Amino acid sequence: MLRKRTDAVPQLPVSARLAVPVMAATGGSGRTTVARLLGAGLATSGSAVVLDLAPRLSSPWPALLAGQKAGGLAALPPDRPLTRSAVQQACVVQRTRTVGEDVDGAVWHLLSDGQEWHTRPLELPENPAAWYQLAAIGGWQAMVADTVHPLAHDLLAARCAGETGRTRGWYELPFAIPVLCAAATAQGMRSLQQAVMVLHAEGLPLRRTVVALVATGDGRQPAAVRAGAAMLTSRTAAVVHVPHDPHVRAHALAAARLHSRTLQAGARLAGAVLAAAHAAWGRALPDAPHPAPVTRPPRPAPAPAAAGSATADSGIQVCITSAVTAY
Repeated sequence: MLRKRTDAVPQLPVSARLAVPVMAATGGSGRTTVARLLGAGLATSGSAVVLDLAPRLSSPWPALLAGQKAGGLAALPPDRPLTRSAVQQACVVQRTRTVGEDVDGAVWHLLSDGQEWHTRPLELPENPAAWYQLAAIGGWQAMVADTVHPLAHDLLAARCAGETGRTRGWYELPFAIPVLCAAATAQGMRSLQQAVMVLHAEGLPLRRTVVALVATGDGRQPAAVRAGAAMLTSRTAAVVHVPHDPHVRAHALAAARLHSRTLQAGARLAGAVLAAAHAAWGRALPDAPHPAPVTRPPRPAPAPAAAGSATADSGIQVCITSAVTAY
């Protein structure tokens, strides 16, 4: 049954590039779990990468990188244009381990900060266009971004400052289908409804937004969650329920196996994202535009490091804005 669901997911055109920012109004919304499911789910339709936008010591992804060797974001050279091979070699290759011998694991890439905890923090870009350009250099057909900013607060702060803000920046990327996560609790639903209200007030396209409700336990969902999900179904592209998974609860992202119903939820998430993209831009997605370089003011030189201390610094803001070169 699961194979039929997976095989039914349409293939992305080779020249397409789908941007899937995974966002939330608050922490504890299951955002990273959803990003992992989307990375595996979209990999059945084309090449996929998950970008970890969180600073190293606040990111849950390093638990998934234990024992795996890859240079990560710090390996991207700051002094020359990036090539596709360099970007892909910086990634860790992931394969979702599935339950059942008749289901193949999907292969996808993860690009994160895999350095030791005590090394100098990387300077990660806030501009979504920079991450989009990095995915373009890497040549992936689907880019899933595990974001860290609080959605509603970002929109309000950007309006007051007269700026674009990160949330609007993600929405304005070419072929972007945002996924909005919330815990399937009464409080989670209140935060989600407030975020949807702010998105509507800012004129951002809810019909191009997929909602993921992540269960925090087994059993019947609260009445507030069921009522809120019914209301959002008519306002957004889709509402997908992600069930509670004891494997994730026990081992977080390092869980070796996922429950079959969790995998099915991942397939539904990927299907909802692709359906929203086809509804917005047609059954065969148009060719992805070549991203323009992103400009930024020069960064001041870092202070000299003490003897014996780590000196690695991130050139990612420079790397990402480099032109695409042959590979």
